[in-house]
Amino acid sequence: MKKIVFPILMSVLLLLIIGCTKKPVKQDSYTIVFYNVENLFDTINDPVKDDEYFLPDSRIDWNTEKYLRKLDMLSEVISAIDNNHFPSLVGLAEIENKLVLNDLIRTQRLKKASYEIIHEESPDERGIDVALLYRKEHFSPLYSSNLAVTFPFDPANKTRDILYVKGRFLNDTIHIFINHWPSRRGGQEQSEPYRIQAARTLRETIDSLIRTDQNPMIIAMGDFNDEPADTSVLWVLGANKRDQLFRKDKLYNLMFEKYEQDEGTLYWNGWNIYDQFIVSGILMDHLDRNNELIFKKEWLLYEMKDGTKIPNRTAGSSYYGGYSDHLPVYIRINKQ
Repeated sequence: MKKIVFPILMSVLLLLIIGCTKKPVKQDSYTIVFYNVENLFDTINDPVKDDEYFLPDSRIDWNTEKYLRKLDMLSEVISAIDNNHFPSLVGLAEIENKLVLNDLIRTQRLKKASYEIIHEESPDERGIDVALLYRKEHFSPLYSSNLAVTFPFDPANKTRDILYVKGRFLNDTIHIFINHWPSRRGGQEQSEPYRIQAARTLRETIDSLIRTDQNPMIIAMGDFNDEPADTSVLWVLGANKRDQLFRKDKLYNLMFEKYEQDEGTLYWNGWNIYDQFIVSGILMDHLDRNNELIFKKEWLLYEMKDGTKIPNRTAGSSYYGGYSDHLPVYIRINKQ
């Protein structure tokens, strides 16, 4: 009897093991994200940065508990954008330093992705930078540098550098630019020349790439603080609305259709779409057209008294405890 029972138990155990073992999900596309995370500051006073608003004795009482909550919430967003896989590349804006990036990638949700960091300090007056997170099994950096955005008409004004990263992605060379152009503080008309200058800086580097390689693979992502149809993006940078015939040497703004549909990534007296993906024509055939581009989920929104739902931000005049005042944007590139 024992001789019969033992093989049966072993067979049942084997079936249970096979049934519980998950087969790896086949990856046919790779997700790239950009997210303005709204003032990801640590709680440590940095004398060379304007971080007084994000300290324990500030008006919002920024402390370790709130900081860790912010990290956890951001990791929740990043890990939720692709249900099957972590994003291959994540561009970030409004981060204080490399310390907060290290804390972010070590959160419970993101540590499984084993993200690496590319970051350089910028001269921005607010002390915020841009950065790139990447999964080393998908992307291999070859070179990175900061493109300084300066203003001949206002040399004392300091802003975020543009982060340029060249690397190998899907067995090809790709050029990535992470942007956070000057804000609209002071109004659109007064601040526009600063964003036009940022657009010129980016365009000059892209032109040099095109002179070297007629069909470079380029992704410019970021918070441009202008709409797709504004002068800096459409005319100076030359990011066109996508059409049926793509020229490989042209730039195309993947958010233009969303802009025409009055969708947005942040809300300021109405929806604005400052967070954008701009790609060179050669990438257009590699894009997964079935994605939504804007990651807009109910749990990321706050409902105002009039019923309008806007991004649930972390802090303004006081501490609110939300994710960010921006929604993340993303694209998916097919494996070919």
